[in-house]
Amino acid sequence: PPRSTLFPYTTLFRSPKAALQALTLPHRCKMPGTIDPLCPATAPFFGFMGAAVALIFANLGAAYGTAKSGVGVSSMGVMKPDLIMKSIIPVVMAGVLGIYGLIIAVIIANGVMPPTSEGTTKYSSFTGFAHLAAGLACGLSGLAAGIAIGIVGDAGVRANAQQAKLYVGMVLILIFAEALGLYGLIVGLILTSKSHVCGD
Repeated sequence: PPRSTLFPYTTLFRSPKAALQALTLPHRCKMPGTIDPLCPATAPFFGFMGAAVALIFANLGAAYGTAKSGVGVSSMGVMKPDLIMKSIIPVVMAGVLGIYGLIIAVIIANGVMPPTSEGTTKYSSFTGFAHLAAGLACGLSGLAAGIAIGIVGDAGVRANAQQAKLYVGMVLILIFAEALGLYGLIVGLILTSKSHVCGD
């Protein structure tokens, strides 16, 4: 077959090598008909996925922690109903994990920029990957913290009903378990501040 069918760009350039060099120049995003690999149309997908996984995994942790510790509070409340309000702390701390995911999800969702009226993408892959990492960091940290809070809360409130001196120790364990989710929130906030706008 003729060279023009094998190398379409040879109709504009003298050789395939010259065509390849032209496509790999730094100003390739300004050439008509080419796409900047740093700013693909699929970049917003990663940003929206970051917002989704942040909220989903954080809520999974909050739901497990609330359910697991709530079962322990309900079982303990049958024998000692006067300790119910004192033992509700694990449920509250598990619910806060969902707020962590909500904060990161809202920040990421507001940071995803729609395409311009000309159809060009302003949201870069760098920003999309940073938002996805932020969502995973916060969401999975919240999931881990929720599992820890649920297990400790269930066993802690039951044990506290039999031995009142265990209350302070249970609260300290819950605080350190909650800190796991807070670590993810802090890293997520740092990662959401990393951004690159296409065209800058």
